[in-house]
Amino acid sequence: MSAVSRLDEARHAIRRVIVDFLEDLGLADLESLVRVEVPTEKGHGDLTTSVALKIRGRAHITPQELLDRLGPSLRLLPSVESVELAGPGFLNFTLRTQWLVQVVAFIRENSDRYGNSDVGAGQKVLLEYVSANPTGPMVVVSGRAAAVGDSLARAMSAAGYEVWREFYVNDAGQQIAKLGQALALRLRELDGEEVRSTWPQDVYPGDYVIALAQEYRRQHPGVRGVDLGPSRHPDLGAWAAERIRVGHEEVLAQFGVTFDRWFSERHLRDAGAADAIIERLREHHSLVERDGAIWFQSSQFGDDKDRVMVKSDGSFTYFVPDAAYHADKFDRGFDYVIDLLGPDHHGYVSRMRAVVQALGYPPQRLEILIIQLVRLLRGTELVRMSKRGGTFVALDDLIDEAGVDPARFFLLERAPETPMDFDLNLATLRASDNPVYYVQYAGARVHSLLRQWRGLGQPEVPVDLRLLQSLEEREVIVLLARFPEIVARVAQERAPQHLPKYLTDLASAFHSFYRQHRVLDAEPNVRQARLAMAEAVLRVITRGLGLMGISQPEEM
Repeated sequence: MSAVSRLDEARHAIRRVIVDFLEDLGLADLESLVRVEVPTEKGHGDLTTSVALKIRGRAHITPQELLDRLGPSLRLLPSVESVELAGPGFLNFTLRTQWLVQVVAFIRENSDRYGNSDVGAGQKVLLEYVSANPTGPMVVVSGRAAAVGDSLARAMSAAGYEVWREFYVNDAGQQIAKLGQALALRLRELDGEEVRSTWPQDVYPGDYVIALAQEYRRQHPGVRGVDLGPSRHPDLGAWAAERIRVGHEEVLAQFGVTFDRWFSERHLRDAGAADAIIERLREHHSLVERDGAIWFQSSQFGDDKDRVMVKSDGSFTYFVPDAAYHADKFDRGFDYVIDLLGPDHHGYVSRMRAVVQALGYPPQRLEILIIQLVRLLRGTELVRMSKRGGTFVALDDLIDEAGVDPARFFLLERAPETPMDFDLNLATLRASDNPVYYVQYAGARVHSLLRQWRGLGQPEVPVDLRLLQSLEEREVIVLLARFPEIVARVAQERAPQHLPKYLTDLASAFHSFYRQHRVLDAEPNVRQARLAMAEAVLRVITRGLGLMGISQPEEM
């Protein structure tokens, strides 16, 4: 059996029979219409195809006639038990249980690579995610981006992509000067001045700057607040931004997220990349001067309007270093560049694709996923739980209360582009209503079974998987067979929410089996087959949770 999927073997064999039939009819050009898929609802077989509907007009053959003519060949396949016509023209396939059960043996022999595939074909992908500004603590929506990006990177690596993980540090520009001004004000406050009543409206007010000021004073005991005027704000801001960035790195490591590179905007600017990108766009005839400013003609590339790149005073807009950074990404030879951006970046998508196209790169090679907001709730009550002042909720506060595993599972449950509610009451509940507990408990239950079996000291008998014949066992086995397809789907669709849904379904099927069937006190041959199936469940749950950055405890 291949390492890809037992279901894929059946899918390809069924598709080959249908394609050969079309070629015999002289309709080889319809091959692209032949898709054999896993049905989205139960009761529609193990695999299904709508090809009878799609070719009906060209082939002049009804769905029933197609089934009558294809049926004998399809039923000769070792994987196919039966094929039935359903609805207006769907062919639904039930696979042979005794053919499917071999997936259990394969998982047990190849647990470290089961779920892997080569659908990515070695394509180089740069995943940039989180990229939170180093002007304050890491917030929960950035934690959602971290969970999504990290899980995507893991799944895409398993699916055969070559993945590079990057965090873009916005450590330059006006926001850093404002951070430095906030630090200067807090230092003056440490010297006994009253600054709160005159605090500038656009300067960071959070109490976390007090801790920065205290650390700065310990490192620079001779520097007083009165010595830190506006000319020192950029230097103070750079110092503070690096301390905050280190804090981001630490909390993300606690969250199980690491990066191959932390890419500094300041270093990009210092290397002259901003001037270079202006020159490159000028060479591509994509810039125009208006009212003393230099505009990028992004409307020529699908944007809703042109964008200023150099203001009339000669300063760059924030768009320039972003454009330079993306040029750098593509210049490094990545096949795909994927950005995970916050909910306030919708307008960013079209202008950045315009820059990529203007520079001569295929715009479809830039993918931008918008990560939507997270609301923290206790039941129905909105939670404000920051310990540092300001209006944000910090990621490390969430980790402290909910834990890494529940936080990551909950943040991955919904499609990234969908706003979500995070119920702290549910996340901290140690019961089956908590989805991560429910999944982990299935794995812990298998660990317990295996410990009990080893404790009995009974001799093993040969494993005969053909004894796995009940409906509950079959449901578990079909789900086990689907795992490689789920991983590939997460990678190709950039949709990690499929993993928690799949694992919940697998856990549910296993719990249902366990409630209705004896394992340790079953007849010896049946017992060994069921233990083998349970071990396969444990290995797939462990691997699936691992792709989400979540642990599988041995006891709960």
